Amino acid sequence: MLLLKLLQSLIKALNSDGTPGQVAAGIALGAVFGLTPLINLHNLVLFGLAIILNVSFPGVMLGWVLFLPFGFVLDPLFDLVGRALLVDAAALTPFWTWAYNTPVLALTNFNNTIVLGSFVVWLAAFIPLFFLLRWLVTKYRATVYARLQQTPLFRAVKASKIYNAYTLFRP
Repeated sequence: MLLLKLLQSLIKALNSDGTPGQVAAGIALGAVFGLTPLINLHNLVLFGLAIILNVSFPGVMLGWVLFLPFGFVLDPLFDLVGRALLVDAAALTPFWTWAYNTPVLALTNFNNTIVLGSFVVWLAAFIPLFFLLRWLVTKYRATVYARLQQTPLFRAVKASKIYNAYTLFRP
């Protein structure tokens, strides 16, 4: 049932009225929630940005679900990146001491190697991920979805009275 819900949300996000850029930005922004540990200040700030900015909110939720398994698999890499920035870079020690002693910045949990490493990796991957996802959404809408619209099953569902009733109550 969970797989069916994920597939349904994927199709809903990809076929939404938003532009491919809005959907891609939503998925790329939602990737931070899957890659980084959830209860942190930076995630709260990025969730607020996802609500305020003109991005696809179903795309944000989809990005969260799609990147959650990668967050667990890539934890050793995140630990290496975080350790390199927190422990091995002696020049950054005064900055990290100041950040940890600042009341609001301490809530980011950047003193944890995995939290810092996952955030830095997401930040570095955001722009390339956005462009890749925008290209993929554009290709999907031009090829796969266009072909699906031509199938007899798709036409039958669109012509049914149940679908017409559904579109009346759809926001």
